[in-house]
Amino acid sequence: MRILLKISGEALKWEKEFWIDPDFTKIVVEKIKDIYDKWTQMAIVIWWWNIYRGSNLIAQWVNAADSHSLSMLSTVFNWVVLKNFLEQAGIQAIVMDPNGINFVENYNKNNALNHLNNGKIVICTGWIWNPYFTTDTWWVLRSLELGCELMIKATKVDGIYDKDPMKYDDAVFFENISYEEVINKNLKILDQTAVSLARDNKLKIKVVNLSKDWAIFRAINWEKEGSTIS
Repeated sequence: MRILLKISGEALKWEKEFWIDPDFTKIVVEKIKDIYDKWTQMAIVIWWWNIYRGSNLIAQWVNAADSHSLSMLSTVFNWVVLKNFLEQAGIQAIVMDPNGINFVENYNKNNALNHLNNGKIVICTGWIWNPYFTTDTWWVLRSLELGCELMIKATKVDGIYDKDPMKYDDAVFFENISYEEVINKNLKILDQTAVSLARDNKLKIKVVNLSKDWAIFRAINWEKEGSTIS
């Protein structure tokens, strides 16, 4: 089975105000290793919010296109660090970026598939380097390119809610929800372009809690876990 796992950069910083919590990152790597050891082929993407919150600076009149580019660059920081954590755990990983950054491998679909087939985790970074296309759209695109059977978003909450459950006690949880409902309800778990692209290609998405033991593994096995968009 081949999956794409999206990890929130905000989740990696855990309780810290900035960057990465090394202790929690090691826990995340242990979860990834559990999956890796079961011979599941895995690509990974990550957010950038633990480093740079572009929306905050756009509100202060930083040019939106420039701010988006800085966000893309932040993903490279996260993934080079995570690659090192993975290698310390005995996991073969390769960082691939489409933007010619010379200390990582240039992204190419065929090369990425070759790495996956040879037992490496492929870490996709750098977005597609086009402003206004979100990481949500990017990870759906990479999932389609690489023929992933399932996309998993691992975050700080248990799944999809009608509003932020960390702020509102009356937030309503959705165990199963259609692409159309996510769009019509304007739920913020993913941007609508990404949801439309997944819908048009019939790609299922799971949203699970990164810190919950075996949540990702259960999602891969299609057990009851988190929320499913289909």
